[in-house]
Amino acid sequence: MKYFFLTLLLVTLSSCAQNKRLILGMEYAKEELKIALSKKTQHNVINNKEIIIKDSITATKIAEPILYDIYGKENIEKQRPYEIYLLENYWVISGTLPENYLGGTFLIIIDARNSQIIKITHGK
Repeated sequence: MKYFFLTLLLVTLSSCAQNKRLILGMEYAKEELKIALSKKTQHNVINNKEIIIKDSITATKIAEPILYDIYGKENIEKQRPYEIYLLENYWVISGTLPENYLGGTFLIIIDARNSQIIKITHGK
């Protein structure tokens, strides 16, 4: 019984230790932002040459939360299936509507090299 409690104590302590995280804090975040916005040469996976958004599923996962926030989730989901094209390193994504349906659809253009949103609009 004594060993059972000792084992239980060790398991509890080790599981608590595994839940600790290193928090770098806001000052660290501020400094990293300052460096990233500077013109200094630095390590960065984004080089504005190579595509980082490689497929339409990822592009959609980036676009939808933004569009939901602006135009409403129900409105955007009614425009499925989306038209999605990778053109000259840009994802051009727009909604579709049933034939003879009156109304407009969204359009979002995302740079596939750095995830920058170039344009968001919605027709009437």
